[in-house]
Amino acid sequence: MKKLITYVSILVSIFSVSSCKQEFLETTPSETVATPLAQYKLNGLYLMMVNAGTGGSTGHDDFGQKGYDIFSDMLSSDMVLAAVGYGWYSSLANLSATTDYTNNTNYTPWRYYYRLINGANDVIDGLGGNDANPTGDNAYEMGQAKTLRAYAYYYLLQFYTNRYDPGADALPLYLKSGSPAAGKSKQSEIYAQIIKDLTDAVNLLSGYTRPNKGIINKYVAEGYLAYAYAAIGDNINAAKYSKDIIDNGGFPVTTRAQATGGFNSLATPSWMWGFDITLDNSLNLASWWGQVDLYTYSYAWAGDPKVMDKGLYDVIRNDDVRRTQFAGVYQGKSLLPTNKFYDSRRIIGGQRVIETDYVYMRVDEFHLLYAESLAKQGGRDSEARLVLKNYLANRINDTSYIDVLSGQALQDEIYLQTRLEFWGEGKSYLAMKRNKANVRRGSNHLFFAGQAFSYDDDRLFLKIPQSEINNNPLLN
Repeated sequence: MKKLITYVSILVSIFSVSSCKQEFLETTPSETVATPLAQYKLNGLYLMMVNAGTGGSTGHDDFGQKGYDIFSDMLSSDMVLAAVGYGWYSSLANLSATTDYTNNTNYTPWRYYYRLINGANDVIDGLGGNDANPTGDNAYEMGQAKTLRAYAYYYLLQFYTNRYDPGADALPLYLKSGSPAAGKSKQSEIYAQIIKDLTDAVNLLSGYTRPNKGIINKYVAEGYLAYAYAAIGDNINAAKYSKDIIDNGGFPVTTRAQATGGFNSLATPSWMWGFDITLDNSLNLASWWGQVDLYTYSYAWAGDPKVMDKGLYDVIRNDDVRRTQFAGVYQGKSLLPTNKFYDSRRIIGGQRVIETDYVYMRVDEFHLLYAESLAKQGGRDSEARLVLKNYLANRINDTSYIDVLSGQALQDEIYLQTRLEFWGEGKSYLAMKRNKANVRRGSNHLFFAGQAFSYDDDRLFLKIPQSEINNNPLLN
C-alpha cells in the first residue's frame, strides 16, 4: 500500500461523475491521475474510498466507505450515538434524515457511490468496454474495475431500497462513463449486472497475485458475489462462494487475541481487503477513527461517543471474549468499543493524524455467511451448526448450546453472531436486510429507546436526494 500512495501522489486527472452529470474530481494530487494507464486510475479510486469530501460535502461524516459503514451501523440500531455534542449523525440516530430527501445525509452516499461507478466505467471503457476480453495485466485491471462497480451498486441497493423486490424500480444503472441521465432500472436488472460483473471479475482475476491487500483480488470479488447472491435469496450460490473463500483464499480467521487487538492493521492475516493508512493520507477528525476511537483525537473523545446497543450487549454470553471489547467507560457513557478498536498507543484523545488502518472485508464474514446460507437451504442444519461451532470456538468457551438449535432458531443465532462479530464494521445493516429482521433499540439510545422497527421500515433506508431529482428529469 505504501507503493500505492507513491503512485497516486503523481497522478493528475481522472474523470468522476455523479449519476446525472459529468464532473472532474477535485484537483488535489491524491485524487487524480495523469496517465491513461488503468491501474493508475484504479489507484485513484482506491484512494477516493478513504478521502474526506468524496460525497461532495465538507462534513466530518463524509469520508468514503468507512463513513457509510457508520451510517449503516446506526440504521441497524446496533451502534448508538450516546451524546450529540457536535451533532454528527444525530439526524440518522433520530431517523429524521431518512424521511427528508432534502437532508444531506441522503446526498453524500449517493454522490460517493456514483462517482466510484463513473470512475470504474472510465477504466472499463479504456480497456475495451463491458464486453471486452482483455488478457494479462489488462484482465486484472478490468477485474478490479468491475468489482468496484459491482460493490458500489450493491451498496446503493442496500441503502436506497427498503427490501429486495426484483420487480421494483430502484436506481439509475450506468455502464459507460459520462452517460446521460437515466431513469430507474429494476432491482432485478441491477442485481443481474452486479452478479455478471462479479462473475466476470472472478474469472479475470484468477491467477492474479496482488502487490498488497489494498488491491482487489479474486477472493474479494467472490466475497461481494456471495453477498449479492445472499441479498436475492440465492443461498446455494452464496454458500458456494463463501466456502471457496474459506477453503482456498488462504485467510485464517481472526484469533481470540486479535479480536481484542485493536483492529488497526492491514497486516492482520484475516483481513482480505482494506487500506493501509499513512501520515501521507492526512486523515484526522473526518475519518472512521476520528469518529469512533476514544484513543484518537476524535469526536468519541470530545463528546459524541459511539457505543454498543445495550440490548445487544446484554445477550453476549459471559464466556464470550467479545463481551470484553465493549468495556469502555468515559465521561459517564459505557459500552465504548475501547477493547476492540484502538490506536495501539492507547492515549485517550492521543492519535492526531490517523495511522491506524481500515478494514473493508475479512474472512470471518464468510464463515458466518456460509453458516447462514446453509441454514437457509433447509435440510442442512447439521452442516450449518458445525460451521458455526467451529467458528465460535475462537470466541466462546462452550459452544454446546448450538447443538439443539435448528430451523429459525439456528438462523436467528447466526444472525446474532454476525451482529456481535462485526459491530462497527458496517455489516449489521446488510445482515438485517437479507434476514428480514426486526430490531429493538436498547435502553441507552437517545432516540426511540425500546422501540422496535421492521427491517423494511420507511425510516431505515435512505431516499434519492433532492439534488438528483432536480437534475434528473427521468426520476420521479
